[in-house]
Amino acid sequence: MNWFSIYVLNDEWEIGQANGYRSMGKLTGSLEWKNLVRHAEVLKRKHLKTLFNADTARFERFSLTHGDLLIDFSKQRIDTTTLALLRKYAEFSQWQTWRDRMFAGEAINHTEGRAVGHWRLRAGRTAPDDVRDVLGRMERFCNQVRFADWVGFSGKPIRHIVNIGIGGSDLGPRMLVEALKAYHLKGVRVHFVSNLDGADLATTLEELDAESTLFIVASKTFTTKETMTNANTARNWLLQKFSGEEKSISRHFVAASCNVQQAERFGISTENVFPFSDWVGGRFSVCSSVGLSVALAIGFERFQQFLGGARDIDQHFFSAPIESNVPLTLALLSFWNGSFLGARSEAVFPYSHSLRLLPAYLQQLEMESNGKRIDRDGTEVDYLTSPIIWGESGSNGQHSFFQLLHQGTELVSSDFIVMAEPDFSPPGHHDGVLANCLAQSSALAFGKSSTELEPEEIQDSWGDYRCCPGNQPSNTLVLPTIEPFTLGQLVAIYEHKTFCLGVLWNLNSFDQWGVEFGKLLADRLRPVISGNVSPEMYDASTRGIVAHFSKLKHKFIKK
Repeated sequence: MNWFSIYVLNDEWEIGQANGYRSMGKLTGSLEWKNLVRHAEVLKRKHLKTLFNADTARFERFSLTHGDLLIDFSKQRIDTTTLALLRKYAEFSQWQTWRDRMFAGEAINHTEGRAVGHWRLRAGRTAPDDVRDVLGRMERFCNQVRFADWVGFSGKPIRHIVNIGIGGSDLGPRMLVEALKAYHLKGVRVHFVSNLDGADLATTLEELDAESTLFIVASKTFTTKETMTNANTARNWLLQKFSGEEKSISRHFVAASCNVQQAERFGISTENVFPFSDWVGGRFSVCSSVGLSVALAIGFERFQQFLGGARDIDQHFFSAPIESNVPLTLALLSFWNGSFLGARSEAVFPYSHSLRLLPAYLQQLEMESNGKRIDRDGTEVDYLTSPIIWGESGSNGQHSFFQLLHQGTELVSSDFIVMAEPDFSPPGHHDGVLANCLAQSSALAFGKSSTELEPEEIQDSWGDYRCCPGNQPSNTLVLPTIEPFTLGQLVAIYEHKTFCLGVLWNLNSFDQWGVEFGKLLADRLRPVISGNVSPEMYDASTRGIVAHFSKLKHKFIKK
């Protein structure tokens, strides 16, 4: 009897009942899923210490390299059977077919009738003509701003760039601009405004000189309420500085948008609108003209290097076999931890101050993509889908919430991300960063039992308080350094991981109807908040809060 037949279950086995579900669905009722459930019951009883002690070649067996990248997943709670079963499930899910359908340009975003083509944005010479045309226009514009061939309305060179967007039009470029500070061009500062709360824009405008400021309105539809409210306020601010001169708008506003006509109505001339296609989803859009703020910050040549890094991973993902495919492997490990070991959250710890915004970027990328309960067949799922993504840069997180990871009651899978060489290198810092990263992943994996306490720890009678159970799974991703190319690789790895997870859970990762629902309710409530429409049609909680708003407003008016 071989390893596979050992884990084949009887089709009548009540797996649904074992998982607390009333009935079995398409996936949970499959033989491939059942085999993983049965295997998980075995692995749950094994500690990572045991797994490492039993296999001296564990690191070599459970790590991958791609160029200078290292992906170590030896601290995951898996063995060779786990990987074999996961890969068998991946084949059952038809991941290669879905990958090829995406590559072929099919409308795999079926609820919106759209293809998924963000990878085409960095396809280089094989990119669509319109993509290469926009990239060429971006290059010319970036050079004009850099060398003061593009100046403001009064003739001053541009010194401040303000990206106005939200969601994917903010999180991706903001993360990259912060991450690549070591490569920023001198003389230009890039700012980001996303929050509808007026404090975000107001405090940004306070430090700007209108004559040397350029606004980028990044909005796919050019109708997003938060973005357009901020954009119109910035427009009024600019007009006030230029005594109402409308012609000033075309020298201080450009747009990254699919809706060229709407941008023109705003006052932005056609040649200053950098469009992208509707097959680019917002959270996958940083390689499009939405990345214009990044290109202005680091120069277009380096932005091209970023695109090259993403293209390198695209080529790997579309061609690498299942055994060495990095994004698929990371997706399978997340799938295993969430669906079978019960890890309801996944933490991301970049041991780099420059990458401190990466967890926030990945929150949207993964949770908005796969936070779904209806599968591609229109059926409500009977399994957990996207975990909660969260995190913080190391070593800050160690002094915040790592206590819970070491001695709490939750199973949390983690990604540790670290660079062999720092982007900024004051002496005596980076060795400490590396040591902390390796120490924390090791401590989470192996813990500290009562037999491993130091003599003085035993003597003080607080030994039990000092023990850490360990057995917390993690990956460690090692990048050579932070540079545009490696950041492109990192972004593309997580994009394709997200796509693979959607396939494994039979989800459409590219719509976001829950977000649209919230926007619709906000639009309906706005006139209620303003006092123009009665709140009687709403629930008691909403009515009570609106009434309290009204009382407080009157109190402030009297003052």
